Amino acid sequence: MLKPLRGITVIDLSRALAGPYCTALLADMGAKIIKVESVNGGDTARQWPPFQDGHSLYFDSVNRNKASVCIDFYSDEGREILSSLIAAADVLVENFKPGTLEKMGFTPARLDELNPGLVVGSVTGFGNTGPLKDDAGLDQVIQGMSGLMSVTGPGPGSAYRVGVPIVDITSGMICAFGIVASLLGTRNGERPSRVSTSLLETALNLSAFQGQKALSLGEAPTPQGNNHPVIAPYGMFATATESINIAVGSDKQWRAFCGLLGVPFAVEDPRFITGADRSANRDQLSELIETALAAKSAADWVPLISRAGIPCGPIYDYTQALASEQVVALGLVQHRERLDGSELPLLRGPLSLDGEASEILTPPPLLGQHTADVLMEFGMTHDDVTRLEREGRIVCGPSKIGAQR
Repeated sequence: MLKPLRGITVIDLSRALAGPYCTALLADMGAKIIKVESVNGGDTARQWPPFQDGHSLYFDSVNRNKASVCIDFYSDEGREILSSLIAAADVLVENFKPGTLEKMGFTPARLDELNPGLVVGSVTGFGNTGPLKDDAGLDQVIQGMSGLMSVTGPGPGSAYRVGVPIVDITSGMICAFGIVASLLGTRNGERPSRVSTSLLETALNLSAFQGQKALSLGEAPTPQGNNHPVIAPYGMFATATESINIAVGSDKQWRAFCGLLGVPFAVEDPRFITGADRSANRDQLSELIETALAAKSAADWVPLISRAGIPCGPIYDYTQALASEQVVALGLVQHRERLDGSELPLLRGPLSLDGEASEILTPPPLLGQHTADVLMEFGMTHDDVTRLEREGRIVCGPSKIGAQR
């Protein structure tokens, strides 16, 4: 695949999920990611389950195509190493609590001194100002405070978290977008040196029309279970076997759908003539549809409805989804081998360029796997690296000093 960010070096100080997701996307596009981790265990996600043979799959899921350098951030030697890395980089990414980078000695003034052209990308919990700016923010907490949980669940009065850390993930996406926008801004002289987002800002921007309803009408949306909150029929419907998802989004699709179900009279039913009518009479509509769907299995209905141009699909668990024919055709799962010889299937990034999908060139790094190589690239000698490792200022991981990455 083309690598439009080839030549861009990113120093990645982030941990857990939002920041690493951001840098994984940048790595997919060709950026060189130097993940700088603490000698005190590295990225916290390395200690999080699920595990496979001692490897954190949580960590592995978002750290493809990166190099790991492990240093003592608070030692003079560690700060000197980090200063050298920052001075030669294009981008720095961090998702510390506000003020942490400054406590490490890297104030905005110091960063400007080291590298005037540096782009700093930051993800915080609550943003750069306001009464909560210094508070720690985690995905589920922000899901609750942003309103996202209030529209997720089986019905009014319930509140569920989204089943994946959606706010962390999308915050990483937004940060990556901001970084690329900043790099591109060089073309027109509008290149900011600081790019920041927060979990709260991103989560609220996920509200789309639900948030707009609250803003414009002063009405708080409520959960609709597996039904679309405003469009009908659009949701999960039972068949003779398992349930399927069906999304009828236009009057043309509605007419075709009624024909498929063998209920052409429903087109003229005053309860279902317009989209607003169908939404207002959702319960009666669902009963009509599921009575008709009970005549065939899900395996029969899905291709039949899809061929009519109506979005429709089965409801998979992740093992089924990852093994599905379409996922295999897209080559979304790629197999790589860790340094210790263990095999690791990984999801590639979601972008394709000129028809070529993003690729996983290297598996997630073991802690400090590239410390020696990177430091020697920056001019240190074999003896320098050996001494720093002996003194506990760096961790060189399992690779031999000078080993080829």
